[in-house]
Amino acid sequence: MLQSRALVIALVLLLSTTVPEVHSKSVFEKDRRDWLVIPDAIAAYIYETVNKMSPKVGQFLVDAAQTPVVVGTRNFLIRETTKLSILAEQLMEKIKNLWYTRVLGY
Repeated sequence: MLQSRALVIALVLLLSTTVPEVHSKSVFEKDRRDWLVIPDAIAAYIYETVNKMSPKVGQFLVDAAQTPVVVGTRNFLIRETTKLSILAEQLMEKIKNLWYTRVLGY
């Protein structure tokens, strides 16, 4: 039982952010390059569920999610996934350009 609680707390800490920030982001936003939106939404759901059962534990999760280690790790992941998104978008544009020029002859 204690191990599962520790696992849930670790999961929330790894994936979480402040709750208002999660609710301000749209998962389907077109220009969005942050791949952590879905894990953030899951973490917000976990937080809301835990907070309903025990507001004290919910506050602990919020405080833990705002520690410098968690925030720093999350910011690093956002930066790196944004770079990967940009590279993937550029690759798709090059493939589309090749398709139109070489294959279709436009």
